[in-house]
Amino acid sequence: MFKVNEYFDGKVKSIGFENKEGKLTVGVMKAGEYEFGTSTVEHMTVTSGKMDVMMPGESNWKTYNAGQTFIVAKDIKFKVKMAEDTSYKCLYV
Repeated sequence: MFKVNEYFDGKVKSIGFENKEGKLTVGVMKAGEYEFGTSTVEHMTVTSGKMDVMMPGESNWKTYNAGQTFIVAKDIKFKVKMAEDTSYKCLYV
């Protein structure tokens, strides 16, 4: 069964599911800046657009384009910002 998630007044939406890769979500983010928290390690892949990411303790944003993946540690808060609407896939490890 699919699980639909909505955050930030509908500006971020995702659908969660499981397959042979494991637990995943696929979603879209409206252009803007958001902060997320993690409870597990996450492998985030930008599937369209581009995403700037700021991890804790960092002072510079790092840009990820479509097709690129970044890994987010467990139990942290991180920031993302997009200049355009962007889609992603997140694998929970």
